[in-house]
Amino acid sequence: MSSAKPASTSTRQRKQGEQREPISRGAGARQRVLRAALEVLDEHGLPGFTMEAVARRANAGKATLYRYWQSAGALLVDAMDATFQPFPVPDTGRVETDVAQLLTAFVRLLEETPFPRLLAAFVDAAERDPALATLHADLTERRREPVLVVLDRARERGQLPGHLDVELATDLLTSPFFYRRFVAHRPIPEGMVDAVVAHVLGVEVVRRRSKPS
Repeated sequence: MSSAKPASTSTRQRKQGEQREPISRGAGARQRVLRAALEVLDEHGLPGFTMEAVARRANAGKATLYRYWQSAGALLVDAMDATFQPFPVPDTGRVETDVAQLLTAFVRLLEETPFPRLLAAFVDAAERDPALATLHADLTERRREPVLVVLDRARERGQLPGHLDVELATDLLTSPFFYRRFVAHRPIPEGMVDAVVAHVLGVEVVRRRSKPS
């Protein structure tokens, strides 16, 4: 599960904006290339994702890109990993509230950022490239970590059964949102987060109501 840092620039802004200076070495150069990589992927999909296209978007030479990344696949993994970081692990003292917070943040990621389009292209690339598939699996494991930490901690605190399979529970908690967005192409209704938490963990989420002013 991941958080997003906005990475795209609108086509109008690029047409009207100032020309970016040639990219130089260093951390700033690397970040500019990563932003450009996601812009290219978002606009042109996997077929248009090449080192040449990213170099043009970043106003860089291909030699600069190959200084950091050996292939377009390696660049794609790095761009996704740098932009969509795992969510911070909450600790409210109640497992159902912690999980609900993580799932709510995930829903925002699906609904309010380019993440779904980028992930779809990324998964497509991983299906075609075994090396990229391995890297994608590693990234996915890191994104699952916040939920696993919350569930493991809840078992230790006695909030969940000790025999709970936290890997399976994580799958069951997150999969309905993936299915809605990527397979059924249906909106995620209000209240779905709480319903999923209640069904999977058997614990109702209690929402604090704001006091009337």
